[in-house]
Amino acid sequence: MQILITVVGCILFAVLAPVVGCLLAGLDRKISARMQGRVGPPLLQPYYDVRKLLEKDHVAVNSSEGVYIAFALVFAILAGGIFFTGGNLLMCIFVITLSSLLFIVAAYSSRSPYAEVGAERETMQVMAYEPMVLLMAVAFFLVTGSFNVSSAFDQQVPVFTSIWLVFLGFLFILTIKLRKSPFDLSYSHHAHQELVKGITTEMSGPTLAKVEIMHWCESVLFLGWVGMFFIWGNPISIVVAIVVALVAFFLEIWIDNNFARVKWQALMTSAWVVALVAGGVNIGILMYL
Repeated sequence: MQILITVVGCILFAVLAPVVGCLLAGLDRKISARMQGRVGPPLLQPYYDVRKLLEKDHVAVNSSEGVYIAFALVFAILAGGIFFTGGNLLMCIFVITLSSLLFIVAAYSSRSPYAEVGAERETMQVMAYEPMVLLMAVAFFLVTGSFNVSSAFDQQVPVFTSIWLVFLGFLFILTIKLRKSPFDLSYSHHAHQELVKGITTEMSGPTLAKVEIMHWCESVLFLGWVGMFFIWGNPISIVVAIVVALVAFFLEIWIDNNFARVKWQALMTSAWVVALVAGGVNIGILMYL
């Protein structure tokens, strides 16, 4: 029965997440423009961009690149389906990480020096945020007694009250996962940040469109992780979770527009220190107190 629920959830996520993610991307551009004193593009500009990419001819260095990207998109959708149907959080994390690894392999397969540098930076980003994400799953298990996301609805209070340090640590690495400054080393959405387009340098047309859709799905999933901290056994908690997720999204946009890109050494050091302090201390308190 759970498999059937997950399959239905994946189908719904594949339909709804790109729509929501597209609107979030458009809102991101609009708010960023206002912060910079510009009018900005239309709210649906990300949709127009992707539609234009889908209409272009398929041109690739090799056929394997498109296959890797297609499977990366499939795994991103699968991760979203697992999470939003109340499935195993740890499995969701493993699946979305596999999607990131396929994205990296796709860049390496082009053999372009620019794409390979972008892939190396993307690999460093995965290494930077993954410890904190895993500690988040462990902390969630210690509070709820289960890795299933649905177990949050069995709680009398939000899990945030017990693992607020983990939540702050996750907010820190969320900047990395959403590819926002100062941690947008591999793939920036701002033209002034790149001489070439980082990890997607050799991707174009429908392949690049799949990458953008994958990013939309990832944004919805990661904001869902934010909302998870504020779910408890009350239907009103869903509204609270959505509001908190939107506030976190606005915070990420503000950070993106107010901080310059850092070097990879600062990325790795800061992410691991935050994981050790925020995640390690919070988990230690849960285990021994």
